[in-house]
Amino acid sequence: MKNKNLHESGRYLYAITDATEHPVCGDIGINGAAVYTVSQGPVAAVVSDITEKRIRPERKNLVAHHTVVKRMMEEATVLPVAFGAIADSPKAVREILKENRDVFVDQLYRVHGKVEMGLRVVWDVPNIFEYFVNHHPELAVLRDEVMGNQRGPSQADKLELGRLFDRLLAQDRERHTEVVVEVLTPHCADIKQNQPREEREVMHLACLVGRDAQKGFEDGVFAAANLFDNNFAFDFNGPWAPHHFVHVALEV
Repeated sequence: MKNKNLHESGRYLYAITDATEHPVCGDIGINGAAVYTVSQGPVAAVVSDITEKRIRPERKNLVAHHTVVKRMMEEATVLPVAFGAIADSPKAVREILKENRDVFVDQLYRVHGKVEMGLRVVWDVPNIFEYFVNHHPELAVLRDEVMGNQRGPSQADKLELGRLFDRLLAQDRERHTEVVVEVLTPHCADIKQNQPREEREVMHLACLVGRDAQKGFEDGVFAAANLFDNNFAFDFNGPWAPHHFVHVALEV
């Protein structure tokens, strides 16, 4: 008699890798499942068995997903798959690999032997607006005019002040980012600029770096930081799988 649960289980996908690479897996998948590879031609999918048709983005599941991807990237070049991708069967996994083979091969070639490093730079100041007032005379003049109005600042005045602040913020971000990117470029295969997530954030960079070039990248970060004063804080992290440099769009 066949095991019904095993017969009906799907395959949860973590990443795509080169079929010639054989990373050591283990029981580290979602729900403690064994992680293994399913191959089709030159590419393979890193998967584990799963009985659920959908997986909730709970902390334990997210941690398991990212743990598998991180473990795989320590031993192989991987294209990380977005959380939640489940194929119905090994046959369905092979169909995905077959249909996307050329795209996967191209992307694996592009990031082969490389990892992603992140760099975040912020203005390390108590009040970002006051910092800009102190460093941009035109903003200080407009602020004094608006706030010095005896009737109090109008809505139009506040909007004008805000627009000037936003424009200066964008200009400074662009100028500072150009300086840092110029220093880091010799140490990176590619650099992507992500949208700042908060007002104090100067830049948020994703850098594609060779595995054997991580020390050079770190030295580059310190060299770039030395070009700035103590009002700027540099924080780099990684290595990660190259999330920002690959695109794995799966229909499962």
